[in-house]
Amino acid sequence: MELQEIRQSESIPDKDSFWIKDESVMKGALDVITEISATNRIVLKANGDLIPNAVAVANIVTENMLKGNSSIQDIKLDSVISEEDGQMTSNIQITILKD
Repeated sequence: MELQEIRQSESIPDKDSFWIKDESVMKGALDVITEISATNRIVLKANGDLIPNAVAVANIVTENMLKGNSSIQDIKLDSVISEEDGQMTSNIQITILKD
């Protein structure tokens, strides 16, 4: 699998992007179900400590709520080093397709 750099653009959200927030994983999964029903494709995005929540939401959606009707198309991982303090922050993008 080839590593691809993730282009971060929180200021210009895509119509099929969903940023994982620091909230209940089940609430995030329900929000994703609502969004994916309109577009049939969604990209979950998360930074730092929220990456495990993004993975959990993706698993809940594909393995429980839409089992057999959805799949994970792509997973992209990246890290960014801050120019201010040199701290490294990881990023993830999980693309889910609804069949």
